[in-house]
Amino acid sequence: MLEDHLEVFYGGACGGGKSVALLAGALQFVDQQRYNALLLRRRITDLSLPDALMDLAHKWLDGTDAKFDSKNNTFIFPSGARLVFGYCENLGDEQRYRSAQFQYIGIDELTEWVENQYLFLFSRLRRPRGLNVPLRMRCASNPGGSGHSWVKQRFIIGAKDVEDRVFIPAKLFDNPEIDQEGYMKSLNNLDPVRRAQIRDGNWDINPHGRKFHRDWFTIVSDYPRGERIVRYWDKAATEPKKGKDPDYTVGVKMTMVDGFFYVLHVERFRGTPNVNESTIRQIAELDGKEVEIFMEQEPGSAGVNDIDNYARRVLMGYCFHREKTTGSKELGANPLSSSAEQGYVRLVQGPWNNEFLDEFEMFPEGDHDDIVDATSGAFNKFTEDVPLGGGGVESILRN
Repeated sequence: MLEDHLEVFYGGACGGGKSVALLAGALQFVDQQRYNALLLRRRITDLSLPDALMDLAHKWLDGTDAKFDSKNNTFIFPSGARLVFGYCENLGDEQRYRSAQFQYIGIDELTEWVENQYLFLFSRLRRPRGLNVPLRMRCASNPGGSGHSWVKQRFIIGAKDVEDRVFIPAKLFDNPEIDQEGYMKSLNNLDPVRRAQIRDGNWDINPHGRKFHRDWFTIVSDYPRGERIVRYWDKAATEPKKGKDPDYTVGVKMTMVDGFFYVLHVERFRGTPNVNESTIRQIAELDGKEVEIFMEQEPGSAGVNDIDNYARRVLMGYCFHREKTTGSKELGANPLSSSAEQGYVRLVQGPWNNEFLDEFEMFPEGDHDDIVDATSGAFNKFTEDVPLGGGGVESILRN
């Protein structure tokens, strides 16, 4: 409210008090005779939702000297100042305001808007001679929505290079009036992308730019038997400690039948090298000796010695292969991404499904990529040696 810049965007986490800030700013000069403020949502019905802009205004102003004109959705103050509530649901709706002038325009949930609608409203931001109030364009929003990209470019990336434009991050902990602990528990039920946007105000996570989408993966109750099965391990050797979030050791079990890839099981854990050895041996015994085992070999002599230990001692008697990996793991996930997008990757129903989908949806910007790496490794075992025209992924994608 104290910012004197023309354009201010307050955006980020839910619960930071964005609607309160917009309404308070609109009311800041209602004692001035010719002052007009406009508060907007994309849809008129959104204004009346509980604690949305118009509902909040009624809670604040009903019973005061301000009178509400329900036909025009306008509060009229004793000074003659007006607070108007409006909308721009469809392209062209912004033209409803072409003959009006406002000294304050506030837009809630800006990422639901088209950029040209927003820019048009600057033409309505003017004041009559002698009215000593600032001209202010004020916006608020969470990340996400159809306008995520242009809002991020204009304010999060571009505002620092524009003299009269300011971005103020919104955080849940800015608002002492909300039950933060209860709200955090509610947000934990969201998918990881939306949770990071709403809880953390993360503008860098955009589901439209992901390599994987959770709805690409079909969950099935069973899979066809009789084909080759592999278990691919992506190994880490660090125990979890307070304040630390180390990588996981992950083993992905997969088969391919008629061009469809079935993820049969995912084992994911963290522990010391001894815990790794005992757990991987136990999984091998449960899988059976017909399952081929692949394990990434870390670079250097330590990696060689570690793999030799698994071949000679931990997994002796099993069909065990060492894997030397090179190149970017993000690029290495591209073939798997292509097949998943076509609907060729299926998950057998199991308790690991949610953590699998959560990590894939966040990749490559999530905190962990161990499941993705192990799944890509297993996938590549079925596709790397298939000639063009055979039954491999290349012919599948052509069809």
